[in-house]
Formats: sequence, structure tokens, C-alpha cells
Amino acid sequence: MRKTFLLLAALLATSLAAHAAPATPSSDFAREGLPFLGLLTPRSALEIEASNWSIGGETLDRDYAVYANYREHLGPLGAKGIRLQAGWAKCEKQPGVYNWEWLDAIVDDAVAQGVRPWLETSYGNTIYEGGGDTGLGGGLPRSPDALAAWDRWVRALVRRYRDRVNQWEVWNEPDLGKKNAAEDYTALFVRTATIIRAEQPGARIYGLGLAGRLDFADAFLARLKQQGRTDLVDAITIHGYPRNPDDTSNIDKLRAIIGKHGLSIEARQGETGAPSQYQANFALSKIPWTENTQAKWDLRRMLAHHARGVPFNLFTISDMHYRRGGGLQMNYKGLLATNPDQTIARRKPAWFAARNVFSVFDDSLELEPDSPFAASTKETLAVHGWRKRRGGQPVFAVWFSGHPPVESNETTRVDLTLERADFTHPVMADLLSGRVHEIPGGRWEKIGKGVKFERLPVFDSPALIAERTAVSIRLE
Repeated sequence: MRKTFLLLAALLATSLAAHAAPATPSSDFAREGLPFLGLLTPRSALEIEASNWSIGGETLDRDYAVYANYREHLGPLGAKGIRLQAGWAKCEKQPGVYNWEWLDAIVDDAVAQGVRPWLETSYGNTIYEGGGDTGLGGGLPRSPDALAAWDRWVRALVRRYRDRVNQWEVWNEPDLGKKNAAEDYTALFVRTATIIRAEQPGARIYGLGLAGRLDFADAFLARLKQQGRTDLVDAITIHGYPRNPDDTSNIDKLRAIIGKHGLSIEARQGETGAPSQYQANFALSKIPWTENTQAKWDLRRMLAHHARGVPFNLFTISDMHYRRGGGLQMNYKGLLATNPDQTIARRKPAWFAARNVFSVFDDSLELEPDSPFAASTKETLAVHGWRKRRGGQPVFAVWFSGHPPVESNETTRVDLTLERADFTHPVMADLLSGRVHEIPGGRWEKIGKGVKFERLPVFDSPALIAERTAVSIRLE
């Protein structure tokens, strides 16, 4: 009996640890004289009508993460989309025989939780000679037999999921390495997108999943234009892992290339995120990350893109276990920490921080593209504004953006004038912790068409300055 009790207690403790709020270092807002009001109210994906946020669910096709292990953490996170690799090699292990069971379970469960999948057609399949490679940086399918089999799989894939999926991405990072030329990728894209359009005329089709080679994107668009097939692409997805998360220069350059070709194709951030500890491999490796700096990097990366009107996919929901050459390589970019058996150990601070963003920044807010301000600091300051579509209540985000995030959450007092803002009851919310504080009357005043705030606590992680009615607060 005692052994049974101890086992049950251990299982309960593990479950509580997985769901508990993190030990995020407290911000200094209360110590800076801003009375604590409560916490931002979290909302699940089912409670959010619409947004352009997505969470990464990649590598399930190669079993580097397990959907069943993290599914209970997906809907409560609040992202409205999830990026998935459909996995030709996992679907078709014998020629002409498709196994959809694994993908059915993922797609159906995500949709039931209010999260819309976007499926990526990748990678190759080695059961066909010339079928391409089955992982990151691999070659495209090239032989006539393999391409015919690819066509059949894509057609079957779209037919099966077109009632639940209307976003499709063709391949992942074809520009990574030297195996693929832009003309080869363009040919694969055209044949794939043509099939998708035929099976689902209203589909949204994303091209490239670009690792970073902008010349590859330029050549792709030039060839599409020459062939008169730019109608096949609705958006180009690009990835990026700069040391400073506020660096969105790759998006700017991609938009310039799209404009150069006279096109109005959308640019989307398709994959980006930071590790939560040191890792020897993959993007942003060999840096002494912590769970705190991961959360701050992700927050800044998300809002820096959101302030430019860029749809965003955060990489990724769960830590990934890459098995290569008989060894294990960990990728710690997940919002969820894993155990050695790939089950979920707990939610990291980044999970709670991302949930705060997803809960606040849905489609009920519209971007104010011009948010002039003046500040009493010499540090580089990011200040971005949004407004409620109904009611017009302002929501601003502010943080120090001139350097990568550091472990300390120490704040600096800043006098900040928002030159186009109208407040009646302003509050300040730390997106890292979700804590909401009142800004007392003696700390702000209306000046002309704007508002001046005095001695606001600012640090290298986004905080909101919002009208109290613009955000939902749990009073605690």
C-alpha cells in the first residue's frame, strides 16, 4: 500500500511540475512604485477567434518529438496555428501504400483544440531511386519514378486533409547546403503547387521555407515570373536566428526582393526561436543560454515581427531529440522541457511568456504603424503601438532592444512620452511574468495629443503600457 501511495504521489508531482508556473525572476515594477493589480488572463486557442501566430510542431515525421506527449500543452498555449512536416517517408514506407494514422491523430487533435495545422510537403523518400533525402539539408526527389510518386502522395495528402487544412508549404530550407539549385526547387514547387491548387482551389501556398539565402529567393521568384506562375505562391516563408532578436533585416531584404519583381506576395517568419541552455549544435549554439534569456529572446523576436505586420511561427513547442550516427543531439528551443524518453517534464518560462503574447495580441488589436515617442534614456529603445479595433484603447510595448537579452531582469527608470496616445487608466504589464501593475496618477500626465510617463521601469524584455480595459486581468 505504501509503495502504491508513493507511486501515485510521484506521478501527481510530475503532473503538477509540468503545469506549474515557472520560477521566473520577478521584475522590479512593484518595487518601483507601481501597485500590483493581478495577472494577464490566459486564453486557450479555442477562446481566441483569430490571430496570425503559429507554434512550431516540426520533426514529428522523424520522431524527434512526440505529439501525444505535448498535445495537452498545445491548446492552452493560445497559438492559432501549428507548423507540421507531413513526412512523405513516414507516410509511404511501401510503394503505393499510405499510412495516415500518425498524421490523422495530430491533425484531428490540433483542429479540435482550435489550432489550425499548416502542412509542409517534405522530405524525400528513399524507397524510390532518386527519391531525395529524408531530412534537413537533403536533396530533392529527381528521378521520373520518384517525382511521379511524389505527385501521387501530394495529391492524396491534399485530398485527405483539405477539409481541415488550407495552408501548405513546399519543402523546408531547400537553400541549406549545396544539394539543391534554385531552378530545381522552382520546378518541384510548380508541380507541387499545381496539384494543391487543383485539389483545393482556395488553398494558401507558401514557398521556400528559406534558411537564409536571399539570392535563392530572388532566383526562385525570377523563374516563377518567367514561367507566368507567380499565381501559385501566396507567401514566402523565411527563417532566422540572429543573436539580437530585434534584427528583422532578413524580412526587410525579402520584402525588397519581392517588390523588385513587382509582386505583392506576403513575407512570413516561418521558423525562429532560442534555446534554453547551452547546446553544441543547431542555430544559436555554443551560447550560455538560460530559460530566462530564452523567454526574453522569444518575446522580443515575436513582437519585433508583429510590429512590422509579419505573420510569425515560433520554433518550437517541445525540445527535440535528434538521433544521428548512433548519438543523441538535443535541440533545446522548445517551450516545453523533455525527459530522456521524450515525455514532457514541465513548461518553461518561455511557454508562459508566449502564452501572454498569444492571449493579448490577437486580431482584436490593429497595428499603429507610426508611434512617435521621446525618452530620457540613451539606450536603444523599442516602442511599438497597437489599438483595439473596437473602442480604440491603446496598447504599447516597450523594451531595450540594442543588445541580446541578459540574465538580469534589473530595470532602469525611463521618462517616456508617447506623442500620439490617449489614456484614462493606464497599466503596465510585464509579458515575461504576466504581472500587471497600475501606473499611479502622479506618474503620468496628458500633454497635447499624447501622454508623458515618469520613471517607468524598463528592461530588455517587452512590457506593455495599456489602457486597463484593453487587457484582461485576473485579480490576485
